[in-house]
Amino acid sequence: MALTAYPFDDQDTTETEYSRLFRELQDSGVADSNGGPGFAVSANASAMTVRVQAGFAIVRGHAVLSTGVETVLIPAADPAARIDRVVLRLDPSLDSIVLAVVKGTPSGGVPALTQTDTGVYELGLARVTVDPSVGSISADKVFDERPFVGSRVGAWTTATRPVNPRLAQLGFNTSLLSWEYWTGTGWTGIAPTVEWTSVAGKPAAFTPVPHQHDWNAEVTGKPGTFPPTGHPHNAADLDNGTVAFARLPTGTGSAQVAAGNHAHAWGAITGKPGTFPPSSHSHAAPTTVSRANGSDRVHGNSPAGSGWYSVWVDGNHNFCHNTSSIRYKRNVRDAALDPNAVLALQPRVYDRRDTTDDGVTTPGRTDEFGLIAEEVAEHLPQLVIHDEHGQIDALRYDLLAVAMIPLLRRQQDRIADLERRLDQLIEDLAPCVAPWDDSE
Repeated sequence: MALTAYPFDDQDTTETEYSRLFRELQDSGVADSNGGPGFAVSANASAMTVRVQAGFAIVRGHAVLSTGVETVLIPAADPAARIDRVVLRLDPSLDSIVLAVVKGTPSGGVPALTQTDTGVYELGLARVTVDPSVGSISADKVFDERPFVGSRVGAWTTATRPVNPRLAQLGFNTSLLSWEYWTGTGWTGIAPTVEWTSVAGKPAAFTPVPHQHDWNAEVTGKPGTFPPTGHPHNAADLDNGTVAFARLPTGTGSAQVAAGNHAHAWGAITGKPGTFPPSSHSHAAPTTVSRANGSDRVHGNSPAGSGWYSVWVDGNHNFCHNTSSIRYKRNVRDAALDPNAVLALQPRVYDRRDTTDDGVTTPGRTDEFGLIAEEVAEHLPQLVIHDEHGQIDALRYDLLAVAMIPLLRRQQDRIADLERRLDQLIEDLAPCVAPWDDSE
């Protein structure tokens, strides 16, 4: 087993060794009071950029100092919303710490930070929500996520307290023989001395002297006799009494029996069928199930309003119906869809994987017909649904027809143009064609 010690005179010490030493002395974070301006990220409403204030930070044992405001470019918006992260990125292989952006996945969650022990390490500064097709970042889309390094613990007298302490800086005051911390406006003891005169609700003497209470004048809620004489209680007077006790069916007083140790007359039971068990019977046609109307609803069932809704299911398996009225929408704008993206979609035939439940394997269905979500994502990511982990999961087949509208318009425009050109060609060639002469 090899032992390594450092740093010593006339001995080379690597950045990896220094980093390992310094990270034991201080966590990664911005060296500032909690919420201070160091490396604070703010929006630049006129462009796809954000501003990062000057500051000093520790990143896995390495130091980084910025002396001015830096501008960081946010990647262009996607058709779907995403979340990016502004970070300080340490890369030992490049001997650098730089400001960078970790781009999120459209319709996905917050991208993970790379935080290796010896390679790249990213310290998050802010999350930036990039809405669909925007050209700038507004202030309400930037969310601070800076961690701050801890304050040093020291010792001082009242006269030698730190001149410019950070918020929550902790130390032991040897003048007062007590721990204290900086609140941002003054020093406060962790366990301040409490004077007996300031304690509320205390007895006149400590400990209270022996004393007595008058049974009639001072004790409330007492029974009439002590100990109480034997007596009954009605079930209605007991909390949850009907769970443990029940009245005798014929009793009207306080007589009680344990629940279950009694019977009820058949005539006292309401809502029962005429015979027990009920005689054989059937149900009339209006209440039988029929598929005559194309569904498993009862025959003759009519929808509320003017028609049926399509059903959506969210990630928590909750059902809801879709809506399309403008009164449910805002920020309506044209969708930039490429007709070629629709033509690039490739229908597939596939088999479902087998499923296993309680040890029983059910073969998956075969020869199903449809699209592959990952392939659709390459051309029309707007149709792709991601799960709670950000993975591609499903498709919005109901939006496929909407995506085909630009393709249909383009084809219609081409047909109209070809018809116009054909009509013009016929018109131009008409003088050149001799009329038919039957005599020849």
